[in-house]
Amino acid sequence: MPHLLVAGKLHPAGEALLRELSASGVSHDYVTEVTEASYAPLIDRADALVIRTQPLSAATIARAQKLKIVSRHGVGYDAVDLEALDRRGIALTIVGDVNSVSVAEHAMMQLLAGAKRVIRADRSVREVGQWGWRNLLEQQEISGKRLLILGYGRIGRNLARMAAGFQMEVRAYDPYLERAGWPDSAVQPVSLTDGLAWADCISVHIPRGDRPAIGAAEIAQMRRGVILANTARGGVVDEVALVQALQSGQVGAAGVDVFDQEPPAADSPLIGCDNVILSPHIAGLTEECSERMAIASIRNALDFLDGSIDPQMVVNREALNV
Repeated sequence: MPHLLVAGKLHPAGEALLRELSASGVSHDYVTEVTEASYAPLIDRADALVIRTQPLSAATIARAQKLKIVSRHGVGYDAVDLEALDRRGIALTIVGDVNSVSVAEHAMMQLLAGAKRVIRADRSVREVGQWGWRNLLEQQEISGKRLLILGYGRIGRNLARMAAGFQMEVRAYDPYLERAGWPDSAVQPVSLTDGLAWADCISVHIPRGDRPAIGAAEIAQMRRGVILANTARGGVVDEVALVQALQSGQVGAAGVDVFDQEPPAADSPLIGCDNVILSPHIAGLTEECSERMAIASIRNALDFLDGSIDPQMVVNREALNV
């Protein structure tokens, strides 16, 4: 029977599944702390690793002599050394479309909260003498505004559906899908340059690259007062450039769920901005989504080991033939 190493706290439904599996002979180690150092000493016993957001380095992979599958409790894997897995022929799986609605809802919330300036509105009630802020008319309507979605996968398409309920005009930037076949006749694809200049609101749903996709140059192309939402990954939006834009008013408001350093430092300039809504990387951590991810990540590990995995869940599909 296989031995699982589960690294990171699971939803109770995932813990219940582990107990069921133990009763059927599938053993496991379960480490709730979210650090590499907490689970690395146990990696040599594991046939499969279920991992949350903590790093998986080449050094830890080198110790994992029995490891055949790493199952991510989520869809991103930039903290995993994929090259080191490839060299060993170890598969990496993701959970697929279990969090797209949760993340899209969070992005929609960021856009609405930014338009309504909820941080300043809340403060104007809580702090004596601030009630008159209401007369500055900083808050805006989002209905009828132009929304650019960067990355038009499942999350982006769910966000477009939600934005349509506010009568927003939606366009999307996704060069991969333009080459592969655009999935939605109701939403027009645009270039990044044209989209940035066109949009009143921008929501980011693209993977992290070698450099920020949205930096000072891109922000300068945006309409003054734009609302920017980022639920993608830290480093996709240049934090220094974003702070400067928030302070100057080039970006009127922003929502940030992901950071270069998580958690951000106590003296991060973003924390001092009252026109940015901050959240602790929780866009995909709803009650419902957490349950789906916990179960799917365990099932993916077992399905790979018994040869029944859906190939679409495997990131490095060449590992299927090892």
